[in-house]
Amino acid sequence: MRANSWRFICSRMVPAAGAGGFAAPRGRRARRILHCVMAWSAAAPLFAGQAASAPSTTRPGASADWPMFRGNSLLTGVATSTLPEKLEVRWRFETGELVQSSAAIVEGVVYVGCDDGKLYALDLKTGSARWKFDTKSAIKSSPTVYEGLVLFGDDDGVLHAVRARDGSEKWSFKTEAEIAASVNCKGDRLVFGSYDGSLYCLALADGKLLWKFSTESRIHGTSAIVDGRVLVAGCDENLHVIRLEDGTPERAVLMGGVSGCSAAMAGDRVYVGTFGNQVLAIDWKKGERVWMYENPDRQFPYMASAALTDRLVVIGGRDKVIHALDRETGREVWSFQTQARVESSAVIVGERVFAGSSDGNLYELDLATGTERWRFETGAGLIASPAVGEGCLVVGADDGVIYCFGEKRGADR
Repeated sequence: MRANSWRFICSRMVPAAGAGGFAAPRGRRARRILHCVMAWSAAAPLFAGQAASAPSTTRPGASADWPMFRGNSLLTGVATSTLPEKLEVRWRFETGELVQSSAAIVEGVVYVGCDDGKLYALDLKTGSARWKFDTKSAIKSSPTVYEGLVLFGDDDGVLHAVRARDGSEKWSFKTEAEIAASVNCKGDRLVFGSYDGSLYCLALADGKLLWKFSTESRIHGTSAIVDGRVLVAGCDENLHVIRLEDGTPERAVLMGGVSGCSAAMAGDRVYVGTFGNQVLAIDWKKGERVWMYENPDRQFPYMASAALTDRLVVIGGRDKVIHALDRETGREVWSFQTQARVESSAVIVGERVFAGSSDGNLYELDLATGTERWRFETGAGLIASPAVGEGCLVVGADDGVIYCFGEKRGADR
């Protein structure tokens, strides 16, 4: 109830069109709990040349890692790792505080942030801590693992670059407000948004500022990178298309509502939910809306980011429903009712969908029909999104417990 109450307050703090920003909530606890959307992270070299169309199934020979929020630089939410048919809890790791950050999984290590101010590096097989990095400030930003660095922001507005091998900090960069978004990377540079309303581009080597693009309100969601452009859905109600090379804006497409979702990409289209109770498909090259979906029965905002296949857009909403929409038309193909709002972004693994809900359940659904195949009750709400890598699914819960599911290996921690 604590987290749900504060997220309700957050929803009431969304600015109207043309507003200059949010009024900052009073108190450290309010700032820590305030949730805008699971952040995003940065792509591993594997995805630097990835085609713009999203796969519907696991690609043979693909890396089994999950290096960033939504899995890749297009933010499609599609796993390149398989999962066993029957999932068992392999281990639990207790942090003691709310976990809003979604995990990255790279080369046998799980990286995840927590509201206790620590970034944890956990052994994927055993759940034991390899190292911890203490920021002294809550971490909602989902980490990105890229070129040997773990990149993430904190509530004090600091972007950290930490060495993956031992947790030592290589460099840091200070913005003017909280960083809830994740990092995305391309080549020798990285991009991320801040609550100060700016999109930053830094040099990967030393954190030097290369350019900054300012919007009229906060940036909650992770930016996608495609064809030399950065695309970010903002709280100024615009989808911004910006040149990665120099930060020059190419266009802004009015969404008609604030968005805290990450910009899921497929070809020339962006798929994103808004606080205007809509899911949109936008042609980012033409600057035109292709279609719009609204739940005809329940008008609630979307905070979860979309997962994409060749045919479907899968997205959860505060209407307590996981929706599967036809990618070409926006028509609803199926829906699945949970018992509480869905802010955990769905992940697609082959012909299966995995998503958490604030009702405390991790759900497995059939991709084709939306039929429930399995569920696991955590006993606490799930805001963080599942991460799938190396045959395991990892997700954190509101009570501070991080779960790893896969084939059972030994006793739980």
